[in-house]
Amino acid sequence: MKIAATAGGGLFLGFNWSNSNALPVVVDAKDIAAGLIKFNSYLSIGTDNSITIISPNPEIGQGIKTAFPMVVAEELDADWKLVKTVQGNLDTTIFERQVTGGSGAVPHSWERLRKAGATARYLLVEAAATTWKVPIAECSTENSKVIHKTSGKSLSYGQLADAASKLKAPTEITLKNEKNFKLIGQSIRNVDNKNIATGKPLFGLDFYREGMLFALIQRPKAFGLKLKSVNSDAAKAMPGIVDVVTFDNSVAVVGKSTWQVKKAKDLLKIEYEKIADLESSADHNRIFSQLMDGGEATVRRKDGDVEAAFKNAAKVIKAEYQCPFLPHSPLEPMNFFAHVREDGVELVGPTQTPDRARTEVAKITGIAPEKITVEITRQGGGFGRRLAADFVIEAAHVSKLMKAPVKVIWTREDDMAGGIYRPAVRYRFEAALDKSGTLIGYKLRGVGMNSGNSTREDNFPSGSVDNLLIDSVEHKSPITTGPWRAPITNFLAYAEQSFIDEVAEAAGKDPIEFRLELLEKAKKAPAGEVKYDIDRMIAVIKLAAEKSNWGKKKDVYQGFSVYFSHRSYVAQVGEVKMEKGKPVLKNVIAAVDCGIVINKSGSLQQVRGGVVDGIGHATYGNMTFKDGAPDQTNFNGFRLIRMSEIPEVDVHFVDNGISPTGLGEPALPPAGGAAANAFYKATKQRLRNQPFINEEAFKGIS
Repeated sequence: MKIAATAGGGLFLGFNWSNSNALPVVVDAKDIAAGLIKFNSYLSIGTDNSITIISPNPEIGQGIKTAFPMVVAEELDADWKLVKTVQGNLDTTIFERQVTGGSGAVPHSWERLRKAGATARYLLVEAAATTWKVPIAECSTENSKVIHKTSGKSLSYGQLADAASKLKAPTEITLKNEKNFKLIGQSIRNVDNKNIATGKPLFGLDFYREGMLFALIQRPKAFGLKLKSVNSDAAKAMPGIVDVVTFDNSVAVVGKSTWQVKKAKDLLKIEYEKIADLESSADHNRIFSQLMDGGEATVRRKDGDVEAAFKNAAKVIKAEYQCPFLPHSPLEPMNFFAHVREDGVELVGPTQTPDRARTEVAKITGIAPEKITVEITRQGGGFGRRLAADFVIEAAHVSKLMKAPVKVIWTREDDMAGGIYRPAVRYRFEAALDKSGTLIGYKLRGVGMNSGNSTREDNFPSGSVDNLLIDSVEHKSPITTGPWRAPITNFLAYAEQSFIDEVAEAAGKDPIEFRLELLEKAKKAPAGEVKYDIDRMIAVIKLAAEKSNWGKKKDVYQGFSVYFSHRSYVAQVGEVKMEKGKPVLKNVIAAVDCGIVINKSGSLQQVRGGVVDGIGHATYGNMTFKDGAPDQTNFNGFRLIRMSEIPEVDVHFVDNGISPTGLGEPALPPAGGAAANAFYKATKQRLRNQPFINEEAFKGIS
């Protein structure tokens, strides 16, 4: 570890977020003040008592830019009012995981952040003890001060920064006992709230560089088409248009303003040729049926003798569930800035995977990655869409062709019609019960469109059923797909939890008790290895049952769902009431085990947002296709949940003291199942397909 003081004074502690050991860092105090740091990860303490944390992971609304510095500040015993946070740019020499996705940022960095804060605190305490000539053990810290209670002396961190910078950092450091946390677990406002509310330029769409050009791109209007010819004469003749260029399968109109470019783009005359089947939703239904019955399946897991279990069953329950393709629909459409020069490339914009963006641009430009910089802006939503780099590649292509700095902007129609979607999936479940209502056999087949493995073979109820078969079939479609918030589990959880309710009813058992029986069986005599923690799942189930007063409320129809995803556990109870003869989802009670909650405010937002996202898309989200083109290209055709339709969401966290396990995605998967099971209690009609609004059982509810 290297500690260095700047000419202006102050302690600058560089640390490597990948392994919690610091690396030598050259720090420019002017850069820090301006937020223009050329490296990724360090803690700085200035003589003015300011504390600056560089947050490396992209901020897409999940609150990481607030949570990361909270962890450092906790171990540092810093006064939160003095903490400043700066978004870091890409630097793979320091970062190991500079990605926002998979709910993995906090689990990955938790210990590293704590050690960084604790190390700085130790150095400040040692500097104070040396100054006062007292034992280190007699000194304590609080609110950015070192205190010697015996003498009543105290020094601020700013006063100690220079002295601390001359000390050798320890190789071993003791972290706080979680019971002594003062900041972690509190409700802290998002560090960007004021700037967002006052319209400061934080987002990719806000970025502007003097002299840059704007570009809109015409992509094929249907999946399965290839560019054949372009007549751009009318577009080029429009005011403000600099040029029209082609690359790959796209046509870019480049000009001096977005409006001029948009008007010119409408005048393009393009011919395409077909290179693949132009699939329609009717084709997808046919393909699902064919592959479900006759597709060559990949066995994902097989326990026991499944055939014998079903042959000897007293009762067999079967059901199929299906979901459509879905766009991500982030509030901020795709956009990116690129300036490709002979000596390097500058990239600026909203990306969940900055290293992937750099790697892809290096491929198309032939410029070495170390000569490509990526500045990460705040992002107006991502939900997995910004894990891809297609919009970054487009910006680089156009900049290279134009030999100028270019900002590519997608319209809402571009964003919704241009892919990349959640895969459409169909599941078939089968369950075998013996005469006592015990689950003795279980089958699941998943058929997905470009979904890869559409199952999660080691999740519940695997391990709790002696005879189990899980397999999957994939259809390769020209419609592009990719990760969508809580990939695969966003629908699988709904389908599975709805089906388990069906099985519980057939067995004559309470839905919660039925699940607990299965989990207890998995604990006592596991049928095979599983990836979920049985005790953690049991705990959230019992907490949700307790907090919802399960089964004891009058005139309330309750539905239950529980799921494990991305290392965390969430159980939910949906509550439906009859209003004017119609069932209305009024409340959702969520029990969450995500380990230690860092920012209570941010965590509540993540859970509530996940529940609303899950219920909203399960109820209304639908994308259909005709001859390879989506029917829905804007929000006038793609239905989102409305404010008046959002239920109250009551959240309860399990306090088990374990390290954080992630929260960006786990609350979404169980939401649809809790709602569907509650609607069934009220109507006695199952909702087996999404969106619910298209189901006959749902007619008249909305």
